[in-house]
Amino acid sequence: MVKLTDIPKAFVKGITHSWLSMVGAMVVTVTFPFLVGAVLYDTFMHIANPYLSGFIYMILGPGFMGGLLLVFIGLFFARGKEEVRLFTLDYLRDKLSDESGYNRIRKLVFVGVFLTCINLFVVGILAYSGYHYMESDAFCGEVCHVPMTPEFTAYQNSAHSRVGCVDCHIGTGASWFVKSKISGARQLYAVVADTFSRPIKTPVHGLRPARDTCEQCHRPEKFHGDRLVVKDKYLEDENNTHVQTVLLLKIGSAGDLAAESHGIHWHVAPENEIIYKAADWERNIIPEVSQKTANGNKIIYRSGEADEQIAAATNLEERIMDCIDCHNRPSHIYLPADEAINGKILTNNIPTDLPFIKQQAMKVVSIEYRTQDEARTAIAKELTNYYKSNYSDIYSQNRPLVEKAIAGVQAAYVENVFPEMRIQWDTYSSNLGHANYFGCFRCHNDEHESAEGEVISMDCDTCHTILAEDEENPEIIKTLLGGS
Repeated sequence: MVKLTDIPKAFVKGITHSWLSMVGAMVVTVTFPFLVGAVLYDTFMHIANPYLSGFIYMILGPGFMGGLLLVFIGLFFARGKEEVRLFTLDYLRDKLSDESGYNRIRKLVFVGVFLTCINLFVVGILAYSGYHYMESDAFCGEVCHVPMTPEFTAYQNSAHSRVGCVDCHIGTGASWFVKSKISGARQLYAVVADTFSRPIKTPVHGLRPARDTCEQCHRPEKFHGDRLVVKDKYLEDENNTHVQTVLLLKIGSAGDLAAESHGIHWHVAPENEIIYKAADWERNIIPEVSQKTANGNKIIYRSGEADEQIAAATNLEERIMDCIDCHNRPSHIYLPADEAINGKILTNNIPTDLPFIKQQAMKVVSIEYRTQDEARTAIAKELTNYYKSNYSDIYSQNRPLVEKAIAGVQAAYVENVFPEMRIQWDTYSSNLGHANYFGCFRCHNDEHESAEGEVISMDCDTCHTILAEDEENPEIIKTLLGGS
């Protein structure tokens, strides 16, 4: 009859006679207490450091499971198999063939099932915790430090910073989860081998369709009427004059039960399906646009150089227009230099009390530096020297004001420029508007014409009405605020 004490003796004897099991047992023995403590701490207290979490779930966890696998491979397929005959299939078959044999091995079966359940429980906890770790923003943005630092920084400064990375990049459903993990494995290899692109190429062509992500929160068909937009700007004069542009944006809607599609969001209305051909990876060269109308007709607009552009295309792509074609940087937003400096002045991170601060800020951030540290040092040095030399009284009497301005200019730079990844102020373009990049003018350029002679208009009033442009204290704002 099998004694309970015979079971661990058989295991230990089998392990000691198999070098493979010995290696696995040592790995399990070393990793198990650390894993238990780390998982419990992460469950109740949360581990904030992404590298420590990565070590736990991507190294210790797989190491523990690999150790278990080595133990059993060594026991049943290597030298230890004779010593663990109590656990062999032949032994179990012989005992179970005898009706009274079950009583002899019930302890063995109980222990086997118990140990299996413990292992499955531990592996399940590790798999669950590891899955959530790999779905976290910290894993996405901080583990691959060099390539992801720019994207994570831009994401944290965006309006979508509280939306998880996986909500847009993966979403729900098993198919996109599998695709993302396969793509992630390729990207991990590129990071380890240092073969990733500098800068990262955009747009990302393998993203989940925008209607499956953006429209889970936003409903274009519900955007009605016009929206008042005030854009603040500071001139490069001594007083850093504050001017404003006031626009009435015709955001319109993509249509709903109460209204027909109109305004800017007309582009994504189901009854006005827009399909375009892009002749480059960036989708800036668009030789052909087609529109399916509500009555089933199709209108094709082509540029004068469409045939040549299609023939010379480096990455010809046909695509149904959606949110991302205009809102191409909804989360990873890199501002132009002028806009970044204006923003820091508007939020008082750069004080306008300093003469010519806008001019000097633009001057120092427009230089190409090799690293962000070099940029910080140069910005501080240049601005300090400027105010020491030209406004010594301000510098001596109100030095904290200069230091505050320096910190604001440095922040504007490091939030948008990453020389290590070859990202400068104009590396990434935004298609939202047309102030700094092609944007709307990729199609709305009066050059795309249909066979009937109709052109895609670039009339300013199509999308907005300009109420004031770069004006100091615009009258329209006083009127809207009820002033005289």
